[in-house]
Amino acid sequence: MIICTSKMEYPLRTQCQRVHKQVMVNGENERVSLLFMKALVSRGSVDAVSQQMASHPQYLESFLRTQHYILHMDGPLPLPYRHYIAIMAAARHHCNYLVYLHSAQFLRVGGDPVWLQGLEAAPPRLRLLDHINKVLAHQPWLTACSHIQALLKAGEQCWSLAELVQAVVILAHCHSLCSFVFGCDTDSDHASLSKSPNGTPPTFCPFDAANGNTNVPQTLATLSEHITRRRSLDSSCDMVCLKERIQKSQEEREKREERLLQTQALQQTDMEEEEDMICFADPTRFITDPDLCYQEFARREEDHFQVFRVQDYSWEDHGFSLVNRLYSDIGHLLDDRFRSVTTLPSMHSPDLKRAIWNYIHCVLGIRYDDYDYGEVNQLLEQDLKLYIKAVACFPDATKTPVCPLSLAPLKPSERIHVNLLIMEARLQAELLYALRAITQYMIA
Repeated sequence: MIICTSKMEYPLRTQCQRVHKQVMVNGENERVSLLFMKALVSRGSVDAVSQQMASHPQYLESFLRTQHYILHMDGPLPLPYRHYIAIMAAARHHCNYLVYLHSAQFLRVGGDPVWLQGLEAAPPRLRLLDHINKVLAHQPWLTACSHIQALLKAGEQCWSLAELVQAVVILAHCHSLCSFVFGCDTDSDHASLSKSPNGTPPTFCPFDAANGNTNVPQTLATLSEHITRRRSLDSSCDMVCLKERIQKSQEEREKREERLLQTQALQQTDMEEEEDMICFADPTRFITDPDLCYQEFARREEDHFQVFRVQDYSWEDHGFSLVNRLYSDIGHLLDDRFRSVTTLPSMHSPDLKRAIWNYIHCVLGIRYDDYDYGEVNQLLEQDLKLYIKAVACFPDATKTPVCPLSLAPLKPSERIHVNLLIMEARLQAELLYALRAITQYMIA
């Protein structure tokens, strides 16, 4: 009887496990749908980066919360400045996708279209960020107290400390996001995308459901149908009002049509000029010294750069408190991102995740005295190390050395997880260098 009971219990236990797993999957799908719906309400579309991260909804939520805060919520910098700084950062890595995305958002928040002609057309204060932008993007160990001083004491064009901290956070965020975009091959898909009517990158919009896009979650499809029906009703009301006005006065109708034609002609011209401005905004317009790129930190013996030791300046003990004091609440949001990415459920062991994180910091000149770097070579295969270094240090199709970008042994979600680790490790590295320089300026 005992053996028979065990045989009966085993299928039941397996079935319960399957049900539990299905419940978890459904819960994660609902979480992703909710995040996408929030994005639709706030921006009118779900960008390609968010779609890539959707396989890790816990992290996606943390990422979107941080990104929304630094680009749209209260802060010392005007909204057009924030998106223009993002354009400058993305341009360092020739990331067409992010340059286009933030160009559209820059115009949407009232930015001057003339600025999109290039860096020389931007205000002098923004142009002053060019040097620290290229240093943080390619050789962050060069960030020095003198760079901070030059920005804070630039006469009429000087930056406040709070403004500079927000600018640095945006630069580091976008530099590291370029790595994710490059690692997931999002930028190569950008050229094949057609433009949407509202000027946003045509990734996923609420009207895809009405156009037969079967990949739209059902909750979003319902939202889309509701919007479409509402617009149809509104259009019907407009037609009734228009007919009533036509019946009142034929002369008034003719004058109105004439004015409408003139307005449409002007709007069409403005729209075409705006689209051309965005579509053909060459990233090289927003950078100087285009040949500057990453160089091997470990081989630059002639410069004798000191290794950045985490025991002397760490995110937990120094960076977090400083950035949170100068830019309220951002420290908590960034810290949540760092914690989320390292605790994501994955087939990778904690030791492997740690090896990836520490390897990225190592190639950027940051060392942990309590870590055995022999584990990096033991846990990371050569192809994986080449991939990690390329994505972290050369996220630019014009400069990247040959490397196995396909990472065939990994599932798509696992490859994205590796890219998330690369992005967050690079983000923290840039912030550490910048915040240490700010600390040195403050105590000098």
